[in-house]
Amino acid sequence: MTTGRIFWLFGYSGAGKTTLAHGLAAELRAAGRQVLVLDGDEVRAGLNRDLGFSEESRAENIRRVAEVAKLAADQGCIVIAALITPMERLRQLAADVGGRDRFDLVWVDVPLAVCQQRDAKGLYQRAASGNMPLLTGVGAPFEPAKSCALHLQTDSRENLLAAFREFVRSRIK
Repeated sequence: MTTGRIFWLFGYSGAGKTTLAHGLAAELRAAGRQVLVLDGDEVRAGLNRDLGFSEESRAENIRRVAEVAKLAADQGCIVIAALITPMERLRQLAADVGGRDRFDLVWVDVPLAVCQQRDAKGLYQRAASGNMPLLTGVGAPFEPAKSCALHLQTDSRENLLAAFREFVRSRIK
């Protein structure tokens, strides 16, 4: 059986995590690999719809997603999780649950101002009008990573997928 692996993409809303996750997942599937994408918005709409955005709810959201990622990786899947994961302790929680020997943190590091300009979901506009007080980077903190396996630092989406692809290929067997 193929060894599973977890790639945990984190960064601000609008950084490009979901785009990267789905872009690479399509390529890996075309190559015959089993892939599970766990997108933060999709998970919160279903599995974690009972959770809010308090510190406790954010931690439980991450824990649940990491548990699902672990189960899929145990079955040989390549898991690409795309969640904001704003605090270092939450990233460490995900790594602990998922299994550090098969877990890679990938920081999609785009300046907050660029994410605010993109604002595809209208979240930053809602936060500015006071309708979303706990949006990460605006009303809730985001801690820069102390360490990560891959740091994709750019304000353009060009070359992000290529860099992510090469990194993943170097990690999977």
